[in-house]
Amino acid sequence: MYTRSIKKSEIKKEWWVVDVKDKTLGRISSNIAQILRGKHKVNFTPHMDMGDFVVVINADKIRLSGNKPQQKTYFKHSGYPGSARNVRISEVLSKYPERIIQNSVKGMLPHNRLGRKIFHNLKVYKGSIHPHGAQTPKVLKF
Repeated sequence: MYTRSIKKSEIKKEWWVVDVKDKTLGRISSNIAQILRGKHKVNFTPHMDMGDFVVVINADKIRLSGNKPQQKTYFKHSGYPGSARNVRISEVLSKYPERIIQNSVKGMLPHNRLGRKIFHNLKVYKGSIHPHGAQTPKVLKF
């Protein structure tokens, strides 16, 4: 017996669309990360980008559990002295709701070259309209 490794020519990528309206951020992000990574496929190979493309719609209607809208903050620093900023997640949700899902999913992917490559397969939109209709994405329900 030997473990068969899949070849790059044998990888079949699909397109999925996920509506995150009234879904909890962490639970939906972990499911999206698994689809992006390809762990739902029977021939999963950890060192290859074999996951599918995921289009996320209605990012502005995502639900945060507990007191996260008031308490959770993002830290950012430009590198200059005195430029440290803490931004509440509610402020980010009102201005850039796509970034919340992107940051959450990115933290669940591998932190190396493969993870950066896989992250490009995620497309997030704040409304219900997306420009990927030509790829005929299938609806993914969790």
